[in-house]
Amino acid sequence: MSSLRETDVVTIGESMVLLQPMNEGPLAYAPMFTRSIAGAESNVSIGLSRLGFKVRWISRLGADPFGDVILSTLAGEGIDVSQAVRDTQYPTAVYFKEFKGYGDPNVYYYRKGSAVSQLTPAHVESSWLQGAKHLHVTGITPALGPETADTIRELMVQARKNGMTISFDPNLRRKLWSEEEARETLLSLIPLCDIFLPGIEEAEFLVGERTEDQYGAHFLELGAKAVILKLGEHGSIGYAGNRAVKARPYPVTRIIDTVGAGDAFAAGFLSGFLENGDLEQGDNLLRALTRANFMGSLATQYKGDWEGLPKRDELLRLLSGGKEVTR
Repeated sequence: MSSLRETDVVTIGESMVLLQPMNEGPLAYAPMFTRSIAGAESNVSIGLSRLGFKVRWISRLGADPFGDVILSTLAGEGIDVSQAVRDTQYPTAVYFKEFKGYGDPNVYYYRKGSAVSQLTPAHVESSWLQGAKHLHVTGITPALGPETADTIRELMVQARKNGMTISFDPNLRRKLWSEEEARETLLSLIPLCDIFLPGIEEAEFLVGERTEDQYGAHFLELGAKAVILKLGEHGSIGYAGNRAVKARPYPVTRIIDTVGAGDAFAAGFLSGFLENGDLEQGDNLLRALTRANFMGSLATQYKGDWEGLPKRDELLRLLSGGKEVTR
């Protein structure tokens, strides 16, 4: 096997083909759909790639046209998909969004028995992490199949042995498993990560109702080196060592689609972390949180999970308040 290129971030997870009605209203009456792709880990991958980082995406896909679409889209975004496996026995997953003009969109998954659900620890290859600095995982993949949680755990252990840093977004999906199993599995993975990225509601799900500072202290005690608590419209707060830093939100006047905002937040935070390093030094934590908040706010203002994510020069211009010359 030829040597893989140096990689900033490795992600692993399921991407699905996303079908969305062209107009708002119930799915039952939608005559036409647009096609895209979506998945928490691939959303983060695209966000980081557009910001100039080298990303390797690990997955299993069906040997079907939907798998072709996902691979070509991610490769077109500059992501290394060389370690994604095509499975001739199990299909690529699909999901639908339903927009009714009020509240968050309804989501319908068709992913049971998908190619990714067949992942086992025996599938983990040393090449997945070759030349990589950081591993990003979510709590979605552990819910997808009988051995997927063990697979993610094994990969985190291997990354730790390789001296990599690890981030973990619980990304709770209640439709995929029981609350008891979700809580037990997600809590068991926190000691294996350096950066834990829960939303405030996910933190409450995991350990009950507490104050923000109590959440931060508790998850640090479990083994995370930094805890990044997403507060929605109230911004975010980060805990690292003895430090607690809160970053203001970026107000959004028109919310179109909230799905993918957490992934944009994660991409923004990780980009800041990878650029600046130690979160306990100087303003590194605040800078990463500020970028994360801004990325998350941008993601709510367009339809689709990742299509509107900015490139690096665009992000820096927007953060600095600059205006684009359009004509």
